[in-house]
Amino acid sequence: MKKKFAVIGAGIAGLTTALAFERKGIDYQVFEKAPELNEVGAGIWLAPNALQVLNSLNILKQVQESGNTIDRITLCKNDLSPLTDIDQDFTISTFGFSTIATHRARLQKILFDQIPRRKIQLNKEFIAYEIVNNEKLNVRFGDNTTIETDFLIGADGINSKVRMQLFPNSAIRYSGQTCWRGIANIKLDQEYHHRGMELWGNQIRFGISRISEGKVYWFAVALDKRNQKDHVGSTKQKLLRMFCSFHPMIKDIITATPQESMIRNDIIDLKPLKKWYKKKACLIGDAGHATTPNMGQGGAQAIEDAFYLSSIIEQQPSEAAFELFHQKRRKKVNSIVKQSWATGKMSHWKYGRSLRNLILKNIPKKFTERKMVELYRIEKPVS
Repeated sequence: MKKKFAVIGAGIAGLTTALAFERKGIDYQVFEKAPELNEVGAGIWLAPNALQVLNSLNILKQVQESGNTIDRITLCKNDLSPLTDIDQDFTISTFGFSTIATHRARLQKILFDQIPRRKIQLNKEFIAYEIVNNEKLNVRFGDNTTIETDFLIGADGINSKVRMQLFPNSAIRYSGQTCWRGIANIKLDQEYHHRGMELWGNQIRFGISRISEGKVYWFAVALDKRNQKDHVGSTKQKLLRMFCSFHPMIKDIITATPQESMIRNDIIDLKPLKKWYKKKACLIGDAGHATTPNMGQGGAQAIEDAFYLSSIIEQQPSEAAFELFHQKRRKKVNSIVKQSWATGKMSHWKYGRSLRNLILKNIPKKFTERKMVELYRIEKPVS
């Protein structure tokens, strides 16, 4: 008899895992607390590691059509003078892909539409689980219903309830930075159509990428205390003042964004856990290893999780699969969490910016390429 897997959460991690299970014939059911799917957020970058997995799931073409190809990634000063400027020729020749910028909601819908409706239950808020007779798991939901399953996958994000039951002492860390995001209704000059950019100023930064015709995803980051809120209707003017010293294009992008669609969130991550599983329950994606967004790898690492976990379970549908999964993924994921945290701190240095910029401008190309190989490599098959 096939083992059953209950996936908690229908975000990118949960849906990609569900689709991977579907492709491999693994028995699963997805449970999502929201009454309808409504992905919060704006844009997302899908790097070559994520695209390799999506290709293996036969949805790459749809993802490519939903977004915009990024063939050049530039880190620059606030006036657009470059610090690092990397074309994607190397990644295309090595992995077959560059980066795709798209809207999170589009990606979520593509994944959702590939999964049989009977396999996803909405309005099911996870409350707790217990192991019965050292075998099955009894999972309880907010509507007082329960289900029985063999294994539980926690894909319920950085504020995971599954994680809080598994590891109640896990800690979310605040980076000291807050982030505004939005989608501007604006047409960029041709030279920026396939270019992702991040501009670093005096302890503030601004990133942009075109995601479709007339649509530009942007984010703005500044230092602030935790849990601060903007006054209603004040965000646009606040950002225009904050970034007034930046290239005029930034003003145009902020101005072209509907005020009501701007999102503000503190930048947080999860202090690395010693392990992501206990017996018959395992965490994936942000639930197990949330990272700050400074490397554009949060979604990509959730997608990698789906690939490796499903491949291991296909070969070994037992508790041992979670240990093998953890062994396979922990080193890379923890490295990304650490590097992303350090990059976020460095980008907002109060002192030493000139030295930092000089170092960035002189990083050897071979070093950059080696790091890209480490980041984007997907190993096949999984042992």
